[in-house]
Amino acid sequence: MNIAMILEMAASNGDRRAVTADGRSLSAVRLLDLARAAAGRFRDYPAVLYLGTSHLAYPVALFGAALAGVPFVPLNYRLGGQQLDGLRTRHPGALVLGPGDLDQLCSPGGTTPPDPPGPADSEASAPDGESAAVLLYTSGTTAAPKAAVLRHRHLLAYVLNTVEFGSAADGDAALVAVPPYHVAGLANLLTNLYAGRRVVYLATFGAQEWLETVRREQVTHAMLVPTMLARIVAEVSGADAGTPTLRSLAYGGARAPRPVVERALRIFPGTGFVNAYGLTETASSVAVLSPEDHRAALTSDDPAVRDRLGSVGRALPGIEFQVRAEGGEPAGPGESGLVFVRGEQISGEYGERSTLDADGWFATRDRGRLDPDGYLFIEGRADDTIIRGGENIAPAEIEDVLLAHPGIAEAAVVGVPDPEWGQRLVAVLVGNGDPAEIRQWVRDRLRSAKTPDTIVFRAELPKTDTGKLLRRTLLAELETTHA
Repeated sequence: MNIAMILEMAASNGDRRAVTADGRSLSAVRLLDLARAAAGRFRDYPAVLYLGTSHLAYPVALFGAALAGVPFVPLNYRLGGQQLDGLRTRHPGALVLGPGDLDQLCSPGGTTPPDPPGPADSEASAPDGESAAVLLYTSGTTAAPKAAVLRHRHLLAYVLNTVEFGSAADGDAALVAVPPYHVAGLANLLTNLYAGRRVVYLATFGAQEWLETVRREQVTHAMLVPTMLARIVAEVSGADAGTPTLRSLAYGGARAPRPVVERALRIFPGTGFVNAYGLTETASSVAVLSPEDHRAALTSDDPAVRDRLGSVGRALPGIEFQVRAEGGEPAGPGESGLVFVRGEQISGEYGERSTLDADGWFATRDRGRLDPDGYLFIEGRADDTIIRGGENIAPAEIEDVLLAHPGIAEAAVVGVPDPEWGQRLVAVLVGNGDPAEIRQWVRDRLRSAKTPDTIVFRAELPKTDTGKLLRRTLLAELETTHA
C-alpha cells in the first residue's frame, strides 16, 4: 500500500473536480492519468524535487513520484540559490518547477534532469508501505533544517485513522493556503482527496484574497497558520466575515494567541473552529481541539473548561501522549514536563536514523501538561525554557498574559544572560503602551519572578513564512543590545 491508493480511490468516485488552482481544475480521474504519465518519466530518477508554490503541478508530481516508487522532496522556494544548490546536490533527481511544468510534465524535456542522472529503472513498481514517500525539511527554528522521512505507512495511518472515505458532501471544498513544503500542505491534499472534498489552492496568501476566494469558490473547509488567522481578523472590520459557506476552520503550525482566536470566533459565527497540533515528524496532526470544545470554552462557567481554549485538544485515534517529568518518570495530571507521542503515523526518522525509543515513543521537544480529561497544553519548546534564579520559566505563560493586554498584538519573551540571576526576562512586543504599566499588568496576573525586566517594542517579530517565531534569531539580536 502506498499513498497513490488515495488518488486511485478518489478517481473511483466519478469525474467531479478534485483540485483547483488559478481558475483551472482537474478531476481525480484526470489527475490520476497525469500522475501515471509523470511516473513513467520519474522512474529514471532517484527522487522527485518540487520547487514552486501550491499549484496543480504539485499533486501531479507527488502522486507521480509515489507511482514511480521514488521519494518526493518539496523544497522551500524562498531559500537562496546556494541553499537550493546544496539540497539538489543532496537529492539528485527530477526537478519540477511548479506551474510552468504542469503541461510539460509528461513530455520529453518536461523536467530538469539531475546532475549526475540517477539509475534508470523503467520496470520499477509502486512502493510498499515501508518505502520513503516524502522527505520534508523541518523549519529549522532552533537548529539546522533536516529532512524528516515520512514513509507511505505513516501517511496512510494518519489518513485512514482520521478520515472516512467519501464522507464529504457534494460541493464541499477545502482552501489550502499553506506552502507545499509544509506538512499541513501535504496532509490537506491527502485527507481532502480521500474524503471526496475538492482542494482549492491559494498560491500566495493575502487576507483579502483569502476572503474573496472563500466566497468565490464557496469554500466549506480551510486551514491556516496563526499569523494568517491574525491578518484575516485584522482585515475584517465588521462583526461578520461574510463567509456563509465556511463550516470548518482549522488553525495550527504555531502557537495561536488566545485573543486572536476569541476575535476569530466572533467574526466567523457560523464556523466550527479546530486547533490542530502536530509536527513534521508525526505526519501531521496528532491532537485536535474540536468545534464543540471551542464553543464550550466560550460559554462554560467552569474555569477548567474555559482554560481549554488555550489547549491543543485531545489525541486523535491511534495516538497516545505521555508527559515526562525531569527524571523521565510520567508526570501526573496538570504537571509540566516533556511531551512524548506514540502511534502508527509517527515517523521520528531522519535519513537512516530513527529517534523513537525502545517503546516507540517520540520526543516532541515541546514542554506541556495533560489535564485530568486528557487535554494537552503546550507550554513551548524545551529549548525555550528560561532559567532565572534557578527557576524554570516557560515563555508561553508570560506571552499569553501580555497578549491579553489591549495594546499588544504580538509578544515574545526570551532570557538574556545576567550575572546575578543567570538570565533576565526581556519581552519584545508589537503594539504600544507604557512599559511600566505593562510590567505591572504582568505582575498583577502572575508574580514578580515572571515579570519582564525589560520591555522592547518592535514593528514585527522575526518568523518563518509559516508563522513560527525565530526565537534564536531574536535572542541573538537582544544579546548584542541588551546583554
